[in-house]
Amino acid sequence: MKLIFIKKNFLIYGGAENYMKTLTDRFREKADVHIMSRKWTETPGITFHKINSIQFSSFLSMLTFNLNACRKIKTITADCIISFERTTCQDVYRAGEGCHAEWLQLRRKIEPWWKRYTFLINPLHIALLRLEKKAFHDTRLIIANSNMVKSQIINHYAVSEKKIKVLYNGVDIKRFSPLNAETYRTNVRKELSISKDAKVILFVGSGFERKGLGTLIRAMSLIKRKETNILHNNTKKNENNPPSPPFSKGGMGGFSKKDIKLIVIGRGNINKFKSLAKKCGSHENVLFLGAQSEVERLYAAADIFALPTIYDPFSNAVLEAMASGLPVITTRNNGAAELIRNGEEGFILKDLTDYNALSEKIGQALSNCKAMGYKARLTAEKYPIEKTAEEFMKIISELISVQNRH
Repeated sequence: MKLIFIKKNFLIYGGAENYMKTLTDRFREKADVHIMSRKWTETPGITFHKINSIQFSSFLSMLTFNLNACRKIKTITADCIISFERTTCQDVYRAGEGCHAEWLQLRRKIEPWWKRYTFLINPLHIALLRLEKKAFHDTRLIIANSNMVKSQIINHYAVSEKKIKVLYNGVDIKRFSPLNAETYRTNVRKELSISKDAKVILFVGSGFERKGLGTLIRAMSLIKRKETNILHNNTKKNENNPPSPPFSKGGMGGFSKKDIKLIVIGRGNINKFKSLAKKCGSHENVLFLGAQSEVERLYAAADIFALPTIYDPFSNAVLEAMASGLPVITTRNNGAAELIRNGEEGFILKDLTDYNALSEKIGQALSNCKAMGYKARLTAEKYPIEKTAEEFMKIISELISVQNRH
């Protein structure tokens, strides 16, 4: 069986790239795997085909990549073509990036009026919507990574429900494990100058604006302000009585501002968010580490995981964190939230930008991280990457079988 995968960048960084790499590692045991990409990390057993694109602008890059990929495909015979991009020449489209029409609709609710207007004339959005519409309508089979995305595709593009299969992302439950804490936790904290008693919040995601990093940084600053205000007010009322612990109603317990650190992993405008952290007074508590290839070491060093994303079809990082035994705080606009029972494996925020609610959930998770993390691990164990690969392979095999009969 010969399979062609389309992925614009097949590199070691990023959730989607790592997911596809793990998936194709399993596929190449049973199939002749080819990948069409602009950039890639060399991988034994996989044949790569370079697809050029014009890099002058984002929308030209996207359009020319699609055009050149479709031209190249005509020169190669394959049993099935699977695209991880919004392209127009595949048999199977994995809608890992979700529904752009939904993302724009959400942005209209939070962006200023002038920016909402630009959505209508921005060539990138116009091109994305056109490619997306064609991909959803012309592709034989669509794989959505959450029921949330499936519903959005149906709602925005009137695609038949029968044409869409939901397959949750899988995770390497051996690589991401609570046992990693025994190996990495102490050393990683030493490397980062974080005390062994500190409470560490981990954020993993590229595209900081969409992933809600601003909300998380503001939540950190709110914790500090509330703590300072409560201590000050209690001391002023009665200097002979000890102050009440901050967030005594399910919040941060008695943690001081020096006790809490936020580690930020991923690609984005780091300087912008460093400035925000400084403006909020939490810059000493936020560590920006950029993209990391051995991210499992950082999960091992953390106590909880927070991703207050504005829109995420299914965050791989959420499943990695759960597999690592961390409670997860995310939003209802994350497809991975479908795996979380509110208050059990973590918390699901309804208001995407409510940093007050986020700060309270952080406190609750930190106060009960072991029990919640244990439940998170049990849930993640239901979604090993091997099972996902097998189900993916089964879907493709069934499609090829149907094609051959016709």
